[in-house]
Amino acid sequence: MADAILPRPRWPGAVRPWHRLALAAAAGAVAALGQVPVSLVPLGLAGLALGCATVLSAPGWRGAATAGWALGVGYFAVTLHWIVEPFLVDVARHGWMAPFALVFTAAGFALFWGAAAGLARRLCGGAGWRGPLGWAVAMAAAEALRSTILTGFPWALTGYVWSEGPAAQIAAVTGAFGLTLLTLLLAAAVAAAVCWGLAAGALALAAAWVGPLALGAAVAAALPPLPPTAPDAPTVRLVQPNAPQRLKWHPDHAPGFFARQLGYTAAAGAPDLTIWPETSIPYLLTEDHPALRRIAAEADGRPVVVGAQRLDGVRAYNSLAVVGAGGALLDLYDKHHLVPFGEFMPLGDLAAALGISGLAARDGNGFSAGPGPRLIDLGPLGRALPLICYETIFPRNVAGAPERPDWLLQITNDAWFGTFSGPYQHLAQARMRAIEFGLPMLRAANTGVSAVIDARGRVLAEIPLGAAGYLDRPLPPAAPPTIHARTGHWPFWIVLGVLAIATFRPRGA
Repeated sequence: MADAILPRPRWPGAVRPWHRLALAAAAGAVAALGQVPVSLVPLGLAGLALGCATVLSAPGWRGAATAGWALGVGYFAVTLHWIVEPFLVDVARHGWMAPFALVFTAAGFALFWGAAAGLARRLCGGAGWRGPLGWAVAMAAAEALRSTILTGFPWALTGYVWSEGPAAQIAAVTGAFGLTLLTLLLAAAVAAAVCWGLAAGALALAAAWVGPLALGAAVAAALPPLPPTAPDAPTVRLVQPNAPQRLKWHPDHAPGFFARQLGYTAAAGAPDLTIWPETSIPYLLTEDHPALRRIAAEADGRPVVVGAQRLDGVRAYNSLAVVGAGGALLDLYDKHHLVPFGEFMPLGDLAAALGISGLAARDGNGFSAGPGPRLIDLGPLGRALPLICYETIFPRNVAGAPERPDWLLQITNDAWFGTFSGPYQHLAQARMRAIEFGLPMLRAANTGVSAVIDARGRVLAEIPLGAAGYLDRPLPPAAPPTIHARTGHWPFWIVLGVLAIATFRPRGA
């Protein structure tokens, strides 16, 4: 009966196959406009809804899979267009790779969406309530798998369209995957409503936009209030040298950027801790390097967190070090979640033989991975969980800490990401980790955006993108553990499984 009341969407169904692919790709591009920095949430939802209707109206599961793939190509080509930026730093060596990188990245990640669309159509059909619901469930599973398979890449999850508003607080309960499922369910509902006419679709779109905002506000009101910042809370200084990537390692410029950071460290204010960005020391890190003594002298013996490359035998590491009085190394953390093709090359020996090297890697097979998440003890500042660059985009890197930290510490070099969408998307995902786990984050970025983020994901202070400078701010307090921090992704998978069973259409039905 429900299938008779809610027929298959028909209005994109009469178009030719290539026109359908173009329509699906355009829908994906529109859906991408919901992500930061554009953040047009209604357009993001409308694009996903149009994509859903286009997929469900395609002839057969193969047509649905092809349309779903085209939807993904449009979405990822727009959201990840910044991926060409690293290849343009050294145009002579890597510039030829830029268009291939964007094409293969968009087409590759779109395979997850294509598989989800084909599977949903095969198992749930295209008509009735099962079609849209099955599409949403399969897409949510695909987004979770995209975040995991082959080291994963959970960048620009569809649920991140809410990262700039109150609906982001829902992640404290559901996590990013749960917020993604909610977003896709809303888009599917809008697609289904269009069956009754454009007016019904517009009304559903408005409800799909306003509903999560209200729900997010309700979640925020229900969360335990944040403890006030203590009057004697430690002060942390974030340093942002703004070293363009093309000049960062140049022998004529690197000493100047290093001196700039020393000057910011020595500036008046006497913070309890100073944080420099990723790879902020232009020398290989050794325990007795004169650069460490210079840093300690400018900090007047107070601890300084720095990013540096180091060697241990034949292995190279992208590391975070805590420098104390006299230049002593108080603690060390090696990045464990490396960027494929950036910090290490899969099949590195073969790639090296072909003359292909990683963009950020020193040589050969690139960096080695550290042992995994660990806490660093900063005395009166508590215990921090260090995250280097894109380690922040993975919820499991925070959930995998051996114990709950007092705060999150990210150092990053976002000069690789250009000056438009990449750095802002990276910041949005850092804010999402703070919301999910109820932990403040202090973030030092080479070219920006350096930020102090509270346990609700709000930016309390920042240094803008493309600016050089420093800021001092008291360390924000942590919130009590959130529901998501206590349960992880298990509720998401349970709900997803229940919905998948409910939407399955027995053969011959």
